[in-house]
Amino acid sequence: MVLSSDKNQRPFLSCPVYSCFSPSSHGFIFFFSSCFFTPSLPSFLSPPLPPPLSHLHSTSAPMSLLRFHPLRPTATAGASSLPKLPLPLPTQPLKSLPSRPASSFRLHAVSTGFRDASPSLEDEDAKVLVGPASEEERRGERVVADYDWTEEWYPLYLANDVPDDAPLGLTVFDKQLVLYRDGDGLLRCYEDRCPHRLAKLSEGQLIDGRLECLYHGWQFEGEGKCVKIPQLPADAKIPQSACVKTYEVRDSQGVVWVWMSQKTPPNFSKIPWFENFARPGFQDTSTTHELPYDHSILLENLMDPAHIPISHDRTDWTAKREDAQPLCFQVTERTDRGFAGWWGKEKDESLPNFLRFEAPCVLQNNREFVDKNGVKHYFTGLFLCRPTGQGKSMLIVRFGGTMRSPLAKVFPKWYFHQNASKVFEQDMGFLSSQNEVLIKEKVPTKQLYLNLRSSDTWVAEYRKWMDKVGHGMPYHFGHSTISLPKEPAVVEHAPAGLVARASASSPAKGGIGTMHAPNLANRYFRHVIHCKGCRNVVKAFEAWKNGLFALAAALTALAILASARQWKVILLVTATACFGGVYVCSTAIAMNTTNFVRTHRRL
Repeated sequence: MVLSSDKNQRPFLSCPVYSCFSPSSHGFIFFFSSCFFTPSLPSFLSPPLPPPLSHLHSTSAPMSLLRFHPLRPTATAGASSLPKLPLPLPTQPLKSLPSRPASSFRLHAVSTGFRDASPSLEDEDAKVLVGPASEEERRGERVVADYDWTEEWYPLYLANDVPDDAPLGLTVFDKQLVLYRDGDGLLRCYEDRCPHRLAKLSEGQLIDGRLECLYHGWQFEGEGKCVKIPQLPADAKIPQSACVKTYEVRDSQGVVWVWMSQKTPPNFSKIPWFENFARPGFQDTSTTHELPYDHSILLENLMDPAHIPISHDRTDWTAKREDAQPLCFQVTERTDRGFAGWWGKEKDESLPNFLRFEAPCVLQNNREFVDKNGVKHYFTGLFLCRPTGQGKSMLIVRFGGTMRSPLAKVFPKWYFHQNASKVFEQDMGFLSSQNEVLIKEKVPTKQLYLNLRSSDTWVAEYRKWMDKVGHGMPYHFGHSTISLPKEPAVVEHAPAGLVARASASSPAKGGIGTMHAPNLANRYFRHVIHCKGCRNVVKAFEAWKNGLFALAAALTALAILASARQWKVILLVTATACFGGVYVCSTAIAMNTTNFVRTHRRL
């Protein structure tokens, strides 16, 4: 999802994630942003323009040329005539953690036999490829920042989708957690492991607000205290060691966040706060997607606007392959906590879109404009990318604005959700294969990628950020450095793991049969089981389909038995209508459970 504008500077959100209709449905296409504002605003509603592109001499200008204001970045030295950027940043500024002195800890680039385009680019290549951004990078050195992945808040789930009557198994960097609501409705998070014999607590059930292990019936509550062991003699006390490890969780702006450190008290100031979502009248639509590739691959994809016209061609009215073109980027902030900047099309007179990445896994695109009545409107595409483990991730997408179109009331939310699933399916194949190549090659991305200045600036910035902090992660693939996982993730691939994934307790809440057993290639498992609304929709359509089929069969039988011709006609017409309803219900179910397949790949 990327905020963009057309050639007349009319604002729209260039993101096929929320297109309302596929190119083949009903012969026309609507873009989900139309649910928040009219896509064809007149020219007098054009937003105020950020700096002209004529002032942007390089996408990797030295940071000494830029001075940053916490809410409004401006360029000063070297560009005295450059106007202030008119759009205030919609979130708090990134907070830098203390960095070690450059002389005390430097991480040298991995040396291999692969080509290395960055340090010594040919003159012609240097014009189009992303090059070094500092003297340290030119010398092959990296100043490493203090970073500990456990001392961060990670987005676990949408608060409204957390079930009230069952525990939820989740992971962060392969650390298994269980999330549930106790009898008072409070969120609790434990290590997903019973202290008795290591059974997964997420396969258990809630009884009177307590979490019960399905194996022997041990029950836990509150801060992980065991309150019941059925096999314990009546006069015996429950051992103090019979408790589970707990994790701090908080519900902030509709998202459940977890603090992963067991050693450091939670730093609540680190919980991300999104200013636009707190504005009066701001409305959003949120979806959750589980994806079969690393969270760094996911973030790359989300901060890559150049791929949209090609990969998502005709998925919505903003994505057309003939519109693929060079883009311009202006990095305005680099810290130990992330980076930020403006971007737009090369032919634009300004850079209308603002992107911000903030550690550990938060990405947002923002846009604002003033309407004819002088009212300022705000639009945000927010992506919360949880690193669930090796080769897998979970994404929470939140898209919203302060202006909403009546179209949002016409089409149901589940229709938008299935179109979002379609977009991720369009990218899934090559993103998964990209993940495999990174694992097999075991070299930094600069030796594998050809990052263009006119399309891949954010990707390069992200991988360079990982160079600084990757040492504090379980594993990482940076621009110039890598650290591989200490242990491969074998649980999901071992025979025992496969058996466990097909067990009776494995299909997630809302599953309607073995066809929905855990499989990240399945749309139902990737999204529907994590979405309370879509889950209920599938159940409702299943019930309607079965009821209409039974009614149609009964009407057909009555038509055969009826003696009067008039009744035969009435009964057969009614039965036909019921069979039509069965078809509609089956189509709706398929839209929520069947993957998109590209036309040229269909047999």
